[in-house]
Amino acid sequence: MTREHGTRITLPTPSGDVSADSSRPDGAHATVLVAHGAGAGMDHPFMLGYCDALNEVGVATLRFNFAYMEAGKKVPDRAPKAIAVWAAVMDEARRRSAGEPLWAAGKSFGGRMASMAAAEGAIEPAGLVFLGYPLHPAGKPERLRDEHLYALRLPMLFLQGTRDTLASADLLQGVVSKLPTATLAWQEGGDHSFAVKGAKRTPYAIGASLADPTAAFVREHAPRA
Repeated sequence: MTREHGTRITLPTPSGDVSADSSRPDGAHATVLVAHGAGAGMDHPFMLGYCDALNEVGVATLRFNFAYMEAGKKVPDRAPKAIAVWAAVMDEARRRSAGEPLWAAGKSFGGRMASMAAAEGAIEPAGLVFLGYPLHPAGKPERLRDEHLYALRLPMLFLQGTRDTLASADLLQGVVSKLPTATLAWQEGGDHSFAVKGAKRTPYAIGASLADPTAAFVREHAPRA
């Protein structure tokens, strides 16, 4: 499958210029915008594996950095700055698209910011994909980050490791049960990075393993002719 691969973009946003990378296979039936987690940027092997594998099954991708990561800072941006970047990236993806559905996905922090952007109306994706939703800080299950999710009425896929310390299984199950448009797909034995004890997989391979369930969910929710 031929594709526009590794097209680097410098994207101006209200939070500062950020880098992005666009890959578009021929005849793409959807585009997934992919935001990184709090501690690693858009070129982390996990992100590369996920996007490359999506491209192989006919899904275009646009992955990007948040402003703090672009500036080399370690502390993630607060929500207003991150949401402004999400909005700018969505506008860029729409400009590059051929009218196909645009989905918003993100690893941990990136996915949470996508959901907040959607809840505020800053972006209007076809749906959301969470690659490890950070429901609460590690060891602090009482501090749930769920209130804004209940305002969302778009398809949502939660891909979550059963050993994720940032999302107690019973608590996340309870949250998703109250979201009528959400699907929870457990990744058995996975931690917050989807690593499984005793399984020797590279971050690239782990990211790639999440592409098929993402693509299947995107296809399942494709607009009906």
